[in-house]
Amino acid sequence: MAELTTFARPYAKAAFQFALDKGELGQWSEMLALAAAVAEDSEFAKVLNNPALTAEQQAQAVIDVCAEKVTESGKAFFQTMAHNKRLVLIPEVSQLFEQFKAEQENATDVVVTSAFELSSAEQEQLAQALKAKLNRTITITTEVDKSLIGGLIIKAGDMVIDGSVRGKLAKLAEAIQS
Repeated sequence: MAELTTFARPYAKAAFQFALDKGELGQWSEMLALAAAVAEDSEFAKVLNNPALTAEQQAQAVIDVCAEKVTESGKAFFQTMAHNKRLVLIPEVSQLFEQFKAEQENATDVVVTSAFELSSAEQEQLAQALKAKLNRTITITTEVDKSLIGGLIIKAGDMVIDGSVRGKLAKLAEAIQS
């Protein structure tokens, strides 16, 4: 994954800077998200990896499937990626674009995994605490994983806070074994 991110980064930066300069961050975000979903489809991936198709045909396939969302500059972007044999990187480009966009907007997406469903009030309280700690606008996505037993795991970018019972038991077991 790290290697794919390395190759995708220049495309994501170029797309982000273009979209920022043109005031089209939202439009490019939607376009790249749709193209990423298409590129991740196992059937469509065959098109992107088909050596019998030219770069132009592969780019056109992406453009055709995403037709309503692709701008003229987006078409040129996908054609450039295809020419450089990088269309398979669209999901990583989209992900990096969203990170750059969040940074620009001083926002952070946070994934909270808990053993039980969190109420709206608990989510709001957690969002306010994280906003104070990170000094950013927070968007929380919640997941339930009963194997945590209790507590939470909070992921915000590369920051991970493991306050789960499972995590604490693992640390205890590790301490006992050493």
